[in-house]
Amino acid sequence: MHLPISDVPGLVWAYQINPGHIPARKMDDGELRALPDSGFVWLHFSLADVRVMHFLESLQMLPEAALIALTTHETHPSVTVDEGFLYGTLVDYQKDFDQSTRDLGFLHYAICDRFIITSRLHPLASVDNVRYMLERNPGKFDTSIDIFEQMVTDFQRSLFGLVKEITGELNIIEDDIYANRDPVKFQKRLQSARRSIVRLHRHLRTLLTAIRHASSYEDHEVPQGFEDVASRITSRLEAASHEVEALTERARLLHEEINSLSSNQINRQLYIMSIMTALLLPPTLITGFFGMNTAGMPFEHDETGTFWAISAILASVMLAWWLLRRVGIL
Repeated sequence: MHLPISDVPGLVWAYQINPGHIPARKMDDGELRALPDSGFVWLHFSLADVRVMHFLESLQMLPEAALIALTTHETHPSVTVDEGFLYGTLVDYQKDFDQSTRDLGFLHYAICDRFIITSRLHPLASVDNVRYMLERNPGKFDTSIDIFEQMVTDFQRSLFGLVKEITGELNIIEDDIYANRDPVKFQKRLQSARRSIVRLHRHLRTLLTAIRHASSYEDHEVPQGFEDVASRITSRLEAASHEVEALTERARLLHEEINSLSSNQINRQLYIMSIMTALLLPPTLITGFFGMNTAGMPFEHDETGTFWAISAILASVMLAWWLLRRVGIL
């Protein structure tokens, strides 16, 4: 199989990988004129280069659906089987310099027995980790499907790290809530955590369903070793899914607790305002009465009229307070 040009657009790396403990060999653009016949090759591309689509078309070794899967901007996991090819999209965490972030990115892949081709728009943490593992321990990857398994496994490990981090945040929120601190200020933090959890759970369930569906195909329709890999991946993703589901339920209960405390706080404030209104209503009626511009008002010509008016106001407040106590409102 020959590549038409030496300057490969968007190529991030290219490795020739042979079974056994033979070190993976990094290939330069010149060697890509003719791909080796032994082992398999891993080509990784950046979709930031718009020429990648044209280059992959020129290889003429991919089904049209696999070519579309490699160059799409699809934002949900998928696993598709077609005549010995495995292709689709995986979810991963974006990488910022040498650190992983909470931002999700998407890895597109096409796999057969002879090669694995991956592409992404942003740098991804799990892909780089698998690359480093390939350079340190080449004997771990005997087939192209082993690369796929390790990428999913590494994402699962990153997921467990995020679950642990979010669990710590929920612990802090929970302690503050039951310490009778103001729950409103934790609302945004909890909403952010719940958003991350819900997105992860949605992508996990989608990927798990897709892998189960792909593993139901006949042996000759999937790359070599995919059935065993699918079984192991399914077990790992189910474990991760249970962890995320437990975290989802806990976050939901905390959200309900915060809403309950907020409602109690609002009800308390409304109760205080109602009491104040009940106490001030009689004085308001008295001041309104004496404020009328009509003849024959009480105490109109009495020098002690103001004193009696104030006394009436105080008496009305005390009467209102006594009545509220009498009926059990206070």
